[in-house]
Amino acid sequence: MTEPTLLTGLTAFGLLAGYGRGDFSPVEVTRAVLDRIDVVQPLVNAFVRVDAEAALRAAAASEERWRRGEPQGLLDGVPVSVKDLLLQAGGPTLRGSCTVSPRVSSDEDAPCVTRLRAHGAVLLGKTTTSEFGWKPVTDSPLTGITRNPCDPSRTSGGSSGGSAAAVALGAGPLSIGTDAGGSIRIPASFCGIVGLKPTYGRVPIHPHSPYGSLAHLGPMARDAADAALLLDAISGEDWRDGSQMGPVSPLSDCLRLGVEGLRIAYSPSLGGRAAVRPAIASAVHAAVHHLADLGAHVEEADPDLPDPADAFRTLWFSSSAHATQHLTADQRNLLDPGLREAAECGARFSALDYLAADHIRTILGYHMGRFHTTYDLLVTPTLPLTAFEAGTDVPPRSTYNDWMSWTPFTYPFNLTQQPAATLPCGLDEDGLPIGLQLIAARHHDAMVLRTAHALGTTWPSTQRPGPGRRTAAGPST
Repeated sequence: MTEPTLLTGLTAFGLLAGYGRGDFSPVEVTRAVLDRIDVVQPLVNAFVRVDAEAALRAAAASEERWRRGEPQGLLDGVPVSVKDLLLQAGGPTLRGSCTVSPRVSSDEDAPCVTRLRAHGAVLLGKTTTSEFGWKPVTDSPLTGITRNPCDPSRTSGGSSGGSAAAVALGAGPLSIGTDAGGSIRIPASFCGIVGLKPTYGRVPIHPHSPYGSLAHLGPMARDAADAALLLDAISGEDWRDGSQMGPVSPLSDCLRLGVEGLRIAYSPSLGGRAAVRPAIASAVHAAVHHLADLGAHVEEADPDLPDPADAFRTLWFSSSAHATQHLTADQRNLLDPGLREAAECGARFSALDYLAADHIRTILGYHMGRFHTTYDLLVTPTLPLTAFEAGTDVPPRSTYNDWMSWTPFTYPFNLTQQPAATLPCGLDEDGLPIGLQLIAARHHDAMVLRTAHALGTTWPSTQRPGPGRRTAAGPST
């Protein structure tokens, strides 16, 4: 087995530059990526479906545009995958569920897929998810287990685990994931890539997730520059989403601004809510010190947040009940047992329970809004642990009692709808990636991306390990 080739190891910006110089073509790149998928798919199970013929047709059309000197949009000829919770015309959206018929194809694209086509992207196929995206590890009754690219005995995280594994292994430089409780940031952290949950409403959604306004769409990439590029491509207005915020400014140009003068709060444990493993605490602490070296004003501070766990659980379980309420008794027997249990619990909540949880959400938003009048950014570990054994929802032999107990840094910021990104900041003693999380006030996505870019281009531990690293595809040869 080999590491990614020159072409499959390039970022989206690297591909676009190469197309412009005539160093290689979109068809060459797409063929290389499809070959790469053939290598890694049996090892990590990142894709539900790959449409090689459609991808090559799109690549040939892109190649002709580049030949004429008329590239289309921001992503012309760049291979991109899409999580299989999002509609893509011409094929089914199976959502990781045996209850969804594979014979029913969508006749429309989700808004983000519409944007990808408009920007000339080459759509590779759909990536794996947990069933209806309900949990932060990627295994489902339909597709089985998606494994970690650094160690296939470990989980990729989830629920956008297929996207994270694909990007990490060179099976396309970009992917679109969803995040309702950490589902972009968790697998990105476990797999050693960049993942961004944008401000809610920046990227239009249709149809809306059963998890409502907890659910964001966002980019997964190898670095912050690519994440900004993809976010620029998929952001903006769409009449199908009444919660979309309207015209937005592009973000790629903000990356050069750096961090000098930014006011950064560093919270190692969100006020003692999380027991963080020492290797993770050390790596995040070192990266935060580097931000100070770059000119940011850094101090240790915790946001004064009420405990969000019960409110999130009420909203999440109620949404799980909503997502599955249409199923027959026979179909319910096909569900992931954990999802079935969550839905049964959620069905017992009252409207008053739901409104009380939503009120707590409003209070959390107020507290974080006030916090950001003092600090531009909040920095935390993305997770208190690294990737654990595949096929389990909770680390074996641990004190964690459910998935929320090992994701304390991610789901609170779905409640507040803030932009939050993860980027790699080191490896633990087992060679597994460690993630650092950056959180800004609503609508300040640029602040997150420029800081992620500054760290990613100046701090060696944020770089994804190159050839020779142990991966699911084996050592370099």
